[in-house]
Amino acid sequence: MKKRDRDHLNLLCDVGELAAILTGSDNIESFLQRTVKMVARHLDAHVCSIYLYDESMKELVLTATLGLNPAAVGKIRMKLGEGLVGTTMDQLQPILEGSGSRNPKFKYFEEADEDRYESFLAVPIQKGVEKIGVLVVQHEEFNYFNEIDVMALRAIASQLAGAIENARLLMNLDQQLGKQSVKDIFEGLRFIRGKIAASGYAFAPSTVFRRNYRRLMIGDPASDPHSTLKDFYRALKMTGRQLEELQNRVSERLPESAALIFTAHFMILKDESFITKIVTRIEEGLSPAEAVRSVARYYISAFASSSHAYMREKVVDIEDLANRILANLRYKKLKDHPLMRGHIVIAPDLYPSDMLKLASEDVKGIILVSGGVTSHVSILSRSMEIPLIIADRPEFLNLPEGTPILIDAEIGNIYVKPSKKVVQQFETRNETKKSVASMAKTMSRSTKTKDGVRVRLLANINLLSELGLARDLKAEGVGLYRTEFPFLIRSSFPSEEEQYHIYKRLFEEMAGKIITIRTLDVAGDKLLPYSDATGEANPSLGLRSIRFSLNHRDIFEQQLRAILRAASKAKSLRIMFPLITSVDEFREAKQIVFDCMNRLSQLHLPHHGNPAIGLMIELPSLIEIIDQLANEADFFSIGTNDFVQYTLAVDRTNEKVSDYYKPYHPSVLRGLSKIVKAIVNHRKDLSVCGEMAHEEQYIPFLLGIGIRNFSVNPQFLPAVQKCIANLSLVKAESFTQALLSETTIRGVLNVLNSKRES
Repeated sequence: MKKRDRDHLNLLCDVGELAAILTGSDNIESFLQRTVKMVARHLDAHVCSIYLYDESMKELVLTATLGLNPAAVGKIRMKLGEGLVGTTMDQLQPILEGSGSRNPKFKYFEEADEDRYESFLAVPIQKGVEKIGVLVVQHEEFNYFNEIDVMALRAIASQLAGAIENARLLMNLDQQLGKQSVKDIFEGLRFIRGKIAASGYAFAPSTVFRRNYRRLMIGDPASDPHSTLKDFYRALKMTGRQLEELQNRVSERLPESAALIFTAHFMILKDESFITKIVTRIEEGLSPAEAVRSVARYYISAFASSSHAYMREKVVDIEDLANRILANLRYKKLKDHPLMRGHIVIAPDLYPSDMLKLASEDVKGIILVSGGVTSHVSILSRSMEIPLIIADRPEFLNLPEGTPILIDAEIGNIYVKPSKKVVQQFETRNETKKSVASMAKTMSRSTKTKDGVRVRLLANINLLSELGLARDLKAEGVGLYRTEFPFLIRSSFPSEEEQYHIYKRLFEEMAGKIITIRTLDVAGDKLLPYSDATGEANPSLGLRSIRFSLNHRDIFEQQLRAILRAASKAKSLRIMFPLITSVDEFREAKQIVFDCMNRLSQLHLPHHGNPAIGLMIELPSLIEIIDQLANEADFFSIGTNDFVQYTLAVDRTNEKVSDYYKPYHPSVLRGLSKIVKAIVNHRKDLSVCGEMAHEEQYIPFLLGIGIRNFSVNPQFLPAVQKCIANLSLVKAESFTQALLSETTIRGVLNVLNSKRES
């Protein structure tokens, strides 16, 4: 079979293969060596090598190889821009040569024994803006590699970036222990009213989730169990097994998390110096628990003192891993002791990756104790059905471990050590609530107003795990699939192949239905810590959404190609761009879709050949050019959350100005009315996908201005259908005119209140 006939993009390593390599390696060096063997096998290459970037020396170092002389490992070093490898890292672009030695940039190393290898392909390994290294494959034949191989190797490098970065950090770690003192904490609360971020109910013991390592410092050697070196090795083995189980659980529950989120933990467990340091301290007389604390402090100090944010983030991984080992030392009679399973977690802040870890441990609920909540954490919590309340009370962090807490995330109440009567009241209420199954039985396949006007109900999908609920509740399609979560939950940009498998499952599970995919919508309240869009003074007005995609065309094209390939067998595909500001911007983004389709055709890769291309309406700047956009776009979706935010200049995540966020402001209502009227006149498809779409007080208004497609989170579908079924369009239009005639906020409120009372 000819090499060019092989579809490498379907041969790439999946999460199972990566997990097997990671968990099956005895140490970091073994992991890297098994990695080059895997890559060489996938690309049928005679040589595969990993060069890691030594930032202190500004050099690339040959760290693992299959095919070159093993004695060259650690000896071959190149500066940025030196040789083909150094040039790849310097330019952060692939280099493909039919004969590498003929390139004037090629640098010969006698100890490498690479004279017989002609074809050369190298791609950079990056984590956001951080340089990690270079992945190289070589072959004895001339012109052996082609552009499909380039795509495949880039995808593999992206998949491996997180694990290789952790390996590099641990291999280069060489800093001294720093000491830090802490204060003992523990004091109780009773009843607090917070803000609801994700509804639900939970009653469970509490535990504190901290983004620091103070818990490691408060260990009392006198309270440590009488354990031995043998117990330490047992705890180590148990910890590794638990991490494997956690990773498998996360992957099953959230396919978007295909990248290994526990790679840093595994890398530390494979680090021989980490284990040796602990064993040495035990042999010197420290208890195993205190030895673990001591070495953890060493690593934490080294990482925390780094000038690089991505290294400082490793403090959390060290803390988590050390606490798991300590727990397994203390609970040695138990087969498993997840730190947070079955608990209500109290945290000062959370990142999407934290949410995945909490979900993997089946936490019952979450209390965030300060500030606002970023929308992606809130949406993740809702999608995973974890009740979440925000309470601006740092005292919660002082609660003793295991304090019983009841959270009522239906109205926002938190009860500390609730009485039996309170608990009974909530459990009775919880039991009487309708189940999803019973709600599904009440849902009709089609939705109509009281006077027979047809309305289409679609689902907003945040995570693939929600698709089952959307189908059960008879959603007519996906009105908005948010693609940012595979980006948010990783430590680096997901590869085209990783995205392809996620989107493919979306089309398979919703086969035959409308599917609208929104391209990457990051920054603003959804920051990627590994990208160069962080650190802006005002992220909501910065390099976000479509601006980010157009400014990073390579990332944008990878996503679009993944979408087009995944939809190759789909009946219909709708691609939607977020935060469009002008006709020019829409045309530019649309042209990139066409460019991607042409490129896939040249590579003979199956893909969807006729996608509908539309845009989100989120900015008031579109009101005056809506007719021109309606001539250009195939469909529209109104994102009411951002439309309200930008119309009224209110940061919707800022609690200090939350009272100014008013969807019922006359300018918001009139702006929406003008937009809908223009799009309806052009006979273009239009839906609403923001919060207003499921809020019953606004549904009559949206019907009244002409909305016939509502896209809401699946759990809201029954209530929205019931609301629409009880409304007549004639009365909705009359109510809408009454709202639009008001010029003041107070006047609009009076109309809304009169509607509730009638």
